[in-house]
Amino acid sequence: MGDDSAIHIMGAGLSGLAAATVLAKAGKEVHVHDIRDDSGARFDGDFQALENWSMGVDFFEQLKLWGFDLSEFKATEFDTVDLIHPDDVITQATTPSVAYRIVERGTSDHTIDQGFKRQALAAGAQIHYKSRVKEEDCTIIACGPKGTSAVAYGEIFHTDHPNHIGFQLNDKLAPGSYSYLIIIDGVGLICTCLWRKQKKSDRFLNQTIAWYEQHYPELNRTPIKRVGGKGDFTINRNYKQDGRYYVGESGGLQDFMWGFGMRMAVWSGVLAANDILGKSDYEEDVRKHLMPYVRTSVANRWLMNRVGDRTFKMMCKRWMKDQKKRGDGLIWIGKLFRPTWYKSIIYRVTSPFMLQKDPKALGRGVRRMPFRKALKRDEWEPTAEAKAIATQWNDIRRGGAKVSFTKDSETDLKSQ
Repeated sequence: MGDDSAIHIMGAGLSGLAAATVLAKAGKEVHVHDIRDDSGARFDGDFQALENWSMGVDFFEQLKLWGFDLSEFKATEFDTVDLIHPDDVITQATTPSVAYRIVERGTSDHTIDQGFKRQALAAGAQIHYKSRVKEEDCTIIACGPKGTSAVAYGEIFHTDHPNHIGFQLNDKLAPGSYSYLIIIDGVGLICTCLWRKQKKSDRFLNQTIAWYEQHYPELNRTPIKRVGGKGDFTINRNYKQDGRYYVGESGGLQDFMWGFGMRMAVWSGVLAANDILGKSDYEEDVRKHLMPYVRTSVANRWLMNRVGDRTFKMMCKRWMKDQKKRGDGLIWIGKLFRPTWYKSIIYRVTSPFMLQKDPKALGRGVRRMPFRKALKRDEWEPTAEAKAIATQWNDIRRGGAKVSFTKDSETDLKSQ
């Protein structure tokens, strides 16, 4: 691996690049290795949301404090989001501040992945793509998911609809989770997330697209490609082991409830770098700043796994009732994500049953949330509209359209 004083990082995603930038700015020799040919390659133009309610501080204020240049990537702010109830009622969650920032993932110049890559290179880090390294030869482990706890399927399309975002709780279209619509500057994404393993899983995406076309008749959708990814949700006994720092998804530092992980990915990369520079203790900082939110999300996931549309409807009504009272739609959802004493009890009682030991975790005591089995209510026949969407996509795919996740060795999500 070269000079022993050099720091080697496994993974050129957000957490690895964040750590590399901080270390290189401090004068360290940093080498970042990634098995793909570029940062963001596994996302292929996917839109993802940076939520702004789970913590008291705005994430972009944190990024500026850590020395990152926000102008290096495109982020579109929303203060209003369609909240779609499971009975198809559409209300709006609004806030005087920022509810979501939408960023694009991938290899285009304006993506957050390329923005972080440019900052790491400018700081002096060396990035080696198509480079396979061993975990034991690296100081920071920042690679992507190794297991599968949940999956997401989406379709990217051209549209002349104005910028918009819709968030839908519907146990049929997105078992145990949510679907969403994002439109940014003429490009849209409709996505469904599955927290229960399904057969013929492409029917969920087709049915979801059919639903949005019915309820947003001005979409004027022209499909471009389909994308997908998986989430790997783990709890680790140790976040620093044998001189190695496990950050981002490799450290299980993300939201078990709805899969938000970019903030914790960057934050954990910064914390690992600060420990190496002698400014703090990584293990202590992770447990103080990040793990209370992770444990809360595990408790939330346990609750979400045991409810359906009736409870989702109740959540939506309470959310809107609280917004009417307070004049801010972020307060109620923020409380849902923040640590409480009773969520701590739920975590302690339920996590031993929710998580399974990973015997390949180099002694770190990793426990992974398995991909849950489908329920009887998940078996249904697609509507005629959904079948028409499937036929449309098959025609487009035969014409050369891409299905990115079928070619991703880390994200093997071929439709069954």
